[in-house]
Amino acid sequence: MADSRAHSLHHGYSQRKDGFPLGGAGRHSKAARGGPRPPARTPAEHALQELVALSRALFGSTDEVEILRLAMDHVAAAGPYSAEAGYLTVGGDLVPSPRDGRMPAPAVSRRVGELAGQDGDVTVPGRPWGRALSLRGLEGLHGYLVVTSHSRPTKAERSLLATLVRHTTAALSVAFAHRRRREDTLELHRLREERTALQQQLISVVAELGFERAFHSFTACVTASGGGEEAVTRALHGLTGLPALVEDRFGRLRSWTGPSRPVPYPEPDPVRQDEMLHAVARQAGPVRIKDRLITLIRPHGEILGVLALVDTWDEADEHTVLALEHAAASLAPRLTHLRDLAEVELRLHRELVDDLLAGTDEASAYARSEAVGYDLHRSHYVVVVQWSNRAADDSFAQTVGRAASAVGMRSLLTRRSDHVVLVADDRPHARALYEALVRETGTRSGRIGVSALSDSLNDIPHHYQEARRALDVRRHSREHYGTTFFDELGLYRILGPGNGYRELETFVQEWLGQLIDYDSRHQATMVETLSRYFDCGGNYDETAESLAIHRSTLRYRLQRIRDISGSDLSNVEDRLNLQVATRVWKIVLGGPG
Repeated sequence: MADSRAHSLHHGYSQRKDGFPLGGAGRHSKAARGGPRPPARTPAEHALQELVALSRALFGSTDEVEILRLAMDHVAAAGPYSAEAGYLTVGGDLVPSPRDGRMPAPAVSRRVGELAGQDGDVTVPGRPWGRALSLRGLEGLHGYLVVTSHSRPTKAERSLLATLVRHTTAALSVAFAHRRRREDTLELHRLREERTALQQQLISVVAELGFERAFHSFTACVTASGGGEEAVTRALHGLTGLPALVEDRFGRLRSWTGPSRPVPYPEPDPVRQDEMLHAVARQAGPVRIKDRLITLIRPHGEILGVLALVDTWDEADEHTVLALEHAAASLAPRLTHLRDLAEVELRLHRELVDDLLAGTDEASAYARSEAVGYDLHRSHYVVVVQWSNRAADDSFAQTVGRAASAVGMRSLLTRRSDHVVLVADDRPHARALYEALVRETGTRSGRIGVSALSDSLNDIPHHYQEARRALDVRRHSREHYGTTFFDELGLYRILGPGNGYRELETFVQEWLGQLIDYDSRHQATMVETLSRYFDCGGNYDETAESLAIHRSTLRYRLQRIRDISGSDLSNVEDRLNLQVATRVWKIVLGGPG
């Protein structure tokens, strides 16, 4: 019987799963090669050889399920055995391993559970012998192998089965060790990743604490410095390392701290500035525009200025953004206060100028001008400004005030329904104020009228009318836009409505004053000669005859008139003004008397 079992094991289990022979089957024997025939092997030798091959297969795998399957598939190599069931310990529980798609009988599983890790007999119907063999290694119980037989195994067969169980247990121990090593490696990797994350978190916390300390220092520095623009940009540059700047809402630089400041600072484009402000206002928080990180200073929705960091290399992080937002918030009260002061000052200026234009008590006007830091004791000019695309509101009045300050004009300011009025202590330059307003407004569609010099506060209402007259002349002239001075209007000064005797005297004095003075000093008749010359239509003979003088004498007098007055009789404009002046002198003012 042993020989037949060994023979069947040899033929039934001599092939490994991969198709290669477990033992020596299939090799060419010496007899096949014509050599002497080797001695025949005993069944026990066959069984041992098969077990050795199985052992190699068991230890060649690190999968515990595969090891148990191999043991169950080749249990017959040890004797007249059949593998009834197999179990693996998973999480402290015995989990059955299917065989040929069939799960063990419930009674077998209950019996294995009752053994509690020990070997024991198992009853299986139709099988006189059954045994549950524990697969226990140094690490603990790996599982069970349940083996049955149609006959009771011999001592040698039980020994072979015990060998198979030991090899299976050892292979499971090795597989368990591999699995534990993999799990330990994964756990170590997880722990390293967790440590790295904790280190990053710790670094972030340290950085956050450092930023908080730096920001508290920033706030203290700003507060100690009065909270002005320079204090904010200086502290913000120190905190972020980036150049910091403040601009007013019109794009003019108020403060810059850090390197690379443009010199001169670019003149803002009003249209582009408004587009930029609207683009930033539509978004929450700082906005990147080219190389600048920009935030608006706008308490209660009103834009008072722009705070920015120059971030050429895109280095700003969330701390930089937070610092910029806090800096803008700390600067807002300061700019609000300055705006309120400016509004109060503008209101005081407006009330004073309104009274000056209407006529007011000199003593009161002097006292009020000193309160706003302006000297009314000097001579003044009244300047009227009108821009076709701008309403004469507070915003435009402030624009005119900035432009006047930019060109060095000291002035008081108010506004009317369609124009802004300045009382200035110096004659404006012919083009400087106009060009400054062109830059401020972005258009050239504006006009400025300037009065003659006023030496008395009581004359300011009259000079206000002069400035308006100059503005009106500019409006109706061929060049609608620009600056017009009243004392350069010539004949137009007396052609407008509301002009009286005083304007006529002033006009005559401007054009004939030097000739009148000459006649008075030298008992001459230069003005009369000029008047007769115009009355005769510029005819030399008729003029000389009416004056009872020789033609050469008339020519001499006319040359002297040119030299004394500085006027050119061949110039149409001068000729017209001189002719009107002589008529007014003779008819309205009474001539030489």
